[in-house]
Amino acid sequence: MNKQIKEKLAVLPSQPGCYLMKDKNNTIIYVGKSKLLKNRVRSYFTGANDQKTQRLVQEIIDFEYIVTSSEIEALILEMNLIKKYDPKYNVLLKDDKTYPYLKVTAEEHPKLIVTRKVKKDKGKYFGPYPNVIAARETKKLLDRLYPLRKCNKMPDRVCLYYHMNQCLGPCVYPVSQETNKSIVQSISSFLGGGHKEIKSDLKQKMLQASEVLDFERAKELRDQIQHIEAVMEQQKMTLNDKIDRDVFGYAYDKGWMCIQVFFIRQGKLIERDVSIFPFFDNPEDTFVSYIGRFYLHQNHPKPKQILVPAPTDNDILKELLNIDVHIPYRGRKKELVELAAKNAKIALEEKFSIIERDEERTIKAIEGLGTKLHIEIPHRIEAFDNSNIQGTDPVSAMVVFIDGRPQKKEYRKYKVKSVIGPDDYETMREVVRRRYARVLKENLPLPDLIVIDGGKGQMNAANDVLVNELGLDIPLCGLAKDDKHKTSELMYGSPPEVIPLERQSQEFYLIQRIQDEVHRFAITFHRQLRGKSAFKSELDNIPGVGEKRRRLLLTHFKSITEIKNASMDELKKLGLPSPIAEAILDHLNKNQNRVETE
Repeated sequence: MNKQIKEKLAVLPSQPGCYLMKDKNNTIIYVGKSKLLKNRVRSYFTGANDQKTQRLVQEIIDFEYIVTSSEIEALILEMNLIKKYDPKYNVLLKDDKTYPYLKVTAEEHPKLIVTRKVKKDKGKYFGPYPNVIAARETKKLLDRLYPLRKCNKMPDRVCLYYHMNQCLGPCVYPVSQETNKSIVQSISSFLGGGHKEIKSDLKQKMLQASEVLDFERAKELRDQIQHIEAVMEQQKMTLNDKIDRDVFGYAYDKGWMCIQVFFIRQGKLIERDVSIFPFFDNPEDTFVSYIGRFYLHQNHPKPKQILVPAPTDNDILKELLNIDVHIPYRGRKKELVELAAKNAKIALEEKFSIIERDEERTIKAIEGLGTKLHIEIPHRIEAFDNSNIQGTDPVSAMVVFIDGRPQKKEYRKYKVKSVIGPDDYETMREVVRRRYARVLKENLPLPDLIVIDGGKGQMNAANDVLVNELGLDIPLCGLAKDDKHKTSELMYGSPPEVIPLERQSQEFYLIQRIQDEVHRFAITFHRQLRGKSAFKSELDNIPGVGEKRRRLLLTHFKSITEIKNASMDELKKLGLPSPIAEAILDHLNKNQNRVETE
């Protein structure tokens, strides 16, 4: 613990608020809230913590805090800060999975659509539905039964749907508001439980089709019935009051939490949502924060009621969400909460082995790599590789790995500008110079380790730019390859020396993954440039000749030679101005003379 943190811990207030943990780059890596800032923040730096929390604390160089007047203000502020800064240790709700809804739009002539976004637009939403295919097939059935308009924009004449009796044709024929309202009510009734009559009618038609040996029609009707059942009757467990509810349950162990949400619509349990994540606060506060972000920041529609287990501060959730938040102590509702918690516990146990294997491949691998190189844990690794064929179209690429995982949004491509011919060392100098000059200029995060796909020459070139030109002291290592172009050695230091790594170790697998990824990225970029240059022609070098004129010339004359032998009049007949036609002939004939001279 550094001196600055000790001094701040001594003056922390005993009030509610939020705290923001920062790393050496002054980047916010974790945001939390507490009823008592003094106790919560101190707990990170005193006493025993699990391994996961120790990793967080190792990265904390400084922290800030914001005092609020109440716990609910702290909760709201925490959610806003997480949304703003997206700290890497706040991994709650990273999964943006959403479920489809059926929606009747609030237009003069409404439509029935499938959507994944719920907006405050006065439309009627039904769902969410876990089975996308079943939801779309149910929409098709409703389209056949209830003739709302299908087009996005009103056409000037009726379409095929009108002739199929699946649209009333409001684009041409008057349709009253009463008619539209009646259709919308019928759809609402169907999705609200009135589908049973429709399903019974479909079964009757299916049997009739079978009796007359129309098996294709019978199969179609059977599939429609199955889709309705998949959407409307998937879960046998029901609540008689048919109130829309979300039921929450959670379990936690070894610093990880699993939360399960059961979506109950029209009294039926239609789907669940599962989230598993590490947590650093007490479980009750983490659970409350999760629910707040679940509705306010992830835009899940709020039901009539939420069921949560005890002990949960349901009063603060009621105030935050402005809906009924209930803790059941008996009956079917309590059973649902217990079922959600039981599922959460099972899911957590099943995931632990996967999580542990993933940590072995990522977190523990970078920790081991840092130990081998005698440096701090390299949380952020940036790797470079060059690509060219005999000096043509030279390019370079950079990939970023954070905590052992690729961060593809931070990958960068470089067209080499100042190097002529196949000079790998000068190419590395240029690219490293461009990358870290920009990092310094824009105050971007510096890496903890730079990996160069190459040997001592490339390492020395990159290190010279970093130290002597930019004044940066960043650990840098090189990766040598064997005859089969596979990772063979890790080099580090000045002068570079081979660092022994067991080929079966996670550290070796990590650097191998990094080298393969940066090589793949560089090769892909080089192929893209080569592919583009393959389609260039001599016409591209003539001022005034763009894509359209080039296409016009090649379509009419078929080849560059024919264009070269054409007359001014022939070029003018294509609509080319005299100066452009003259420039084309001059350029092509000059090039021919130059080639013949050479």
